[in-house]
Amino acid sequence: MATMYYDDSADLSLIQARKVAIVGAGAAGLAAAAEASRRGHRVTLFEAADNIGGQLNLARAVPGKAEFDEMLRYFRGRIEDGGVDLKLNASPTMGDLSQGGFEAVVIASGVHPRVPAIAGIDHCKVVFYNDLLSGKKCAGHKVAINGAGGIGFDVAEYLCHSRPGEAPKASGQDISAFQSEWNIDASLTMAGGLAGDPLAPRKSPREVTMLQRKATRPGLGLGVSTGWILRSSLAKRDVKIVAGVTYQRIDDAGLHILVNGVSRVIEADTIVICAGQESNRALFDALRAAGIEAHVIGGAREASELDAMRAVEEGVRMAQAL
Repeated sequence: MATMYYDDSADLSLIQARKVAIVGAGAAGLAAAAEASRRGHRVTLFEAADNIGGQLNLARAVPGKAEFDEMLRYFRGRIEDGGVDLKLNASPTMGDLSQGGFEAVVIASGVHPRVPAIAGIDHCKVVFYNDLLSGKKCAGHKVAINGAGGIGFDVAEYLCHSRPGEAPKASGQDISAFQSEWNIDASLTMAGGLAGDPLAPRKSPREVTMLQRKATRPGLGLGVSTGWILRSSLAKRDVKIVAGVTYQRIDDAGLHILVNGVSRVIEADTIVICAGQESNRALFDALRAAGIEAHVIGGAREASELDAMRAVEEGVRMAQAL
C-alpha cells in the first residue's frame, strides 16, 4: 500500500505538527490522512458519504476486484490507529474550512460522471455507472453501455455476472468459482490442467452491447496484464462491442446511433453512461481564490484514467510535503 512511498529517512520528531483538513475519503484522501497522521499532523478527514472509499466502493462491486476490500480494511486501520478525526456525511463549505483553524486543506473530493451531450440523456432508461455499481439503480435484460474505456469494461463485467434486479455483491476471492470460470482442473489429472476449453461460451444473464465514439480498438487503455482477461471474459458471454459510433438520441426505442453513416437502433431496457468523469474541484478553486493554503490530489486534480495506485501515491507525497 502506501508504505512503498514512505520517506523513512525523515526524522519525524523534527516535523512541525499542523492542523490539516482533508476533504474526501477515497484512495487519495485516505492515503493523505494516514500519512499525515503518521507524521504527527492533527488530521480531520471529511467524507460526504456514510462510509469511506469513494470510487473504491464502486470498484469492489466488479467481479475479480476483491483486492479493494483489503485496501479499505488497511486504510480503515491506518486512520483509526493514527487518531484521524473522521467525519462522515460531512461536506464542509469554504466557510467551515476557513473558520476551522486549519493550517492547510487538502482537497481529495474525487470525480462525478461526465454527462454526454446526447438528446434524451434524461430518459428513464438512462443510468449512470456510479448509480449502477453502488446499487442505487438496477439494469434490465438488454443493456447498452455508452463508453468502452476501463469503467465501461468493468460495468460490462458486472452486468454479465449479476441478474436483472440484483443489487451488487461484494466481490470475493472464490477459488472454486475462478476454476470453474476458466475450466481449470484443480486435481491436475487432465492434460494441461484444463477440464475443458477456458474460452468456451458462457451464458450471460443479460444481452450487453458496448459502444465507443473512437474507431480505434476498444479497451486500449486496459492494463497489459489484465486487459486480455476482461476481453476474454466478455467475449465468452457474447458481449457486442461497436466502435466508431456517433450518438444521435435516446428514446423509448433505445439508443439511436450512426456507424459508418448507417443508422442503427440499439434496443435496450437500460443505457448505462460511462462517458468519463469530471473533477470535483470547485471547493479547491474557491479556497485558493480566498488565499487559503489548499492542495488538490487524486481525481479532483486529474479526472482522466482514474488509477487507485496513482491516487495513493499522490496522497502520500502530498502529506509528506505539508
